Amino acid sequence: MHYNFKSLTFQAFLVCFLAFRSAALSQDGTIYPLEAPAEPRAILLGTGGVENQPAKESWFKQWGDPMARNITVATLTPFLPEPGKGNGTAVIVAPGGGFSWLSMGNEGWEVAEALAKQGIAAFVLKYRLNPTPESLEDFSAWMNRPRTAPPAAPASGSAQPATPPRPPQRDLSNQLEDAEAAYAMIVARAKEWGVDTDRIGMIGFSAGAGLTMHSTLHSKTMKLAFIGPIYGGMGPVDVPKNAPPMFNAIATDDFLFQGQFGVIESWYKAGIPVELHLYQNGGHGFGLGNPGRTSNKWFDAFIHWLDVNKFLAAK
Repeated sequence: MHYNFKSLTFQAFLVCFLAFRSAALSQDGTIYPLEAPAEPRAILLGTGGVENQPAKESWFKQWGDPMARNITVATLTPFLPEPGKGNGTAVIVAPGGGFSWLSMGNEGWEVAEALAKQGIAAFVLKYRLNPTPESLEDFSAWMNRPRTAPPAAPASGSAQPATPPRPPQRDLSNQLEDAEAAYAMIVARAKEWGVDTDRIGMIGFSAGAGLTMHSTLHSKTMKLAFIGPIYGGMGPVDVPKNAPPMFNAIATDDFLFQGQFGVIESWYKAGIPVELHLYQNGGHGFGLGNPGRTSNKWFDAFIHWLDVNKFLAAK
């Protein structure tokens, strides 16, 4: 059941990539159409559709990364270690994209493949999304619309509120249902996939970090052994008594940081193990890393953190 990304998924994308005239064009921020790739190992989660969604799932490419939008059917794709190399730990991987698209390569398949090489059974969760404009042209215009800049951090020495206001909570009922179904499927097929059900964690990026946190705070069925929100929201939260240890990574030049440590303080005050890696640079959406950024070592730090916390020792 090992899912080799390079031999399966990459070949599915190769034909699409050849349609572009140069590699330079494929690496810029322009949104390009992309034929939906074959996903031979994706497993339907059976969690239903999305209300008021007339558009079908479609794919595009930006910054050289394959992305999916208008997802109405949730799936789970396993990336299993080579036979005999698994250690029993499993990780649900939740890509980001503002709950409007999913960065399937940069924050999904590539991360899962890297985890599998460490003996970890990784599972990419393609969760349901909010509707976006059906045509790529309208979607591109929507993506490039003017946005209100986030409020600037208070100047040094100025009065600051004791607790920053919490943003309104969006409806993540579909996404939570998908995450719970993914967890339940891993538990049900744990023997087949070589998973220790006491060592199932979840890692997410941007909006996927938000879903990871939302699952931790609100799920009644998921018993996550650890979580790894990567460049997610940093505001304070109400921590459940049974919350798992947390690994957190973000860069100072990420618009989601803004000098906040609320979620870290929440975990610390709750007496639950927490580790924060605050990097000098990296921006937002760096995945496993971009050239010349200090944030490129976060994955090594995460693996070391798992090792120290006894999640990599084979059972």
